[in-house]
Amino acid sequence: MSARPESVRYDLPEADAFTRTYWEAAAEGTLLLRRCGACARAHHYPREFCPYCWSEDVTWERASGRATLYTWSVVHRNDLPPFGERTPYVAAVVDLAEGPRMSTEVVGAGVPGELSAGMALAVDFREGVPVFRLV
Repeated sequence: MSARPESVRYDLPEADAFTRTYWEAAAEGTLLLRRCGACARAHHYPREFCPYCWSEDVTWERASGRATLYTWSVVHRNDLPPFGERTPYVAAVVDLAEGPRMSTEVVGAGVPGELSAGMALAVDFREGVPVFRLV
């Protein structure tokens, strides 16, 4: 059995040619969505086609950064670095103001003890990765 390399980061994405735009915007503090020109629906995670009508007429759009908490789970144990150092943390699903649901993490004071479904959240960024804070 081989040991895991200590330099591997499991919490940071690897951008490819398509997602590079998304991750570069996130590194600058901007959350992007994709919006379909055919059916006008926004979606997240970014795809090269619309998951609703299958159109390839999709473009990048700046999101407002506003969301509401849909559901969450408090993670008390995770052995992958660097997650173990962050426990407990809140893995969550949020409803973005533009419509799509997004998997994320809720961070900040009062978390996880003060969470309730439907509460207002705002996007923030940790090392270029979108996370959400209580409003």
